[in-house]
Amino acid sequence: MPRKTADITRSPPRRSTASRKGADRPGADGTPRVPGPGEGKRGERGYLGYLLRQAHAAVRLKMERTLADLGVTSPQFAVLTMLNAYPGLSGADVARLTFLTPQTVGVIIRNLERDGAILMTPHPVHGRIQQWTLTPRGATLLKACRERVLELEKRLAKGLDGKAEITIRRWLAGIAAELQES
Repeated sequence: MPRKTADITRSPPRRSTASRKGADRPGADGTPRVPGPGEGKRGERGYLGYLLRQAHAAVRLKMERTLADLGVTSPQFAVLTMLNAYPGLSGADVARLTFLTPQTVGVIIRNLERDGAILMTPHPVHGRIQQWTLTPRGATLLKACRERVLELEKRLAKGLDGKAEITIRRWLAGIAAELQES
């Protein structure tokens, strides 16, 4: 198979963000303007699945920035939250509940254990299964994280009345339950 020449495989140079700001149409070089969140297909005309993913990415990025100075990542927060809600979970259970791979959860668990936030105990019947629980340090860390995340939750629900928020929560939970079954 013949090799592609460099000019075929090389991407055109990217224009700076400053040169794209405020552009409502393609630039002089014909490069299309990338719509911002809420515009075009990234807005109300977009696919629901894409809009959910876009919203998730925005929330996760904001959460990462909110928790950064505590030394906690969004996946670590999810693991701490699930272990607080359901003490004694195995790593496999945590992976399923947090939508993370078992390998990722293994790394997170090792780091949280090293930092003294969680503690491993062997399962009383199945000795090979390790169960994880929060330590007092982990509970304190989770509390600090939750205070910040609750501020983000308030921001997410801003403009929603109680009925609308309940409807959205039911809708999101229903999507997860329905699509997991199929």
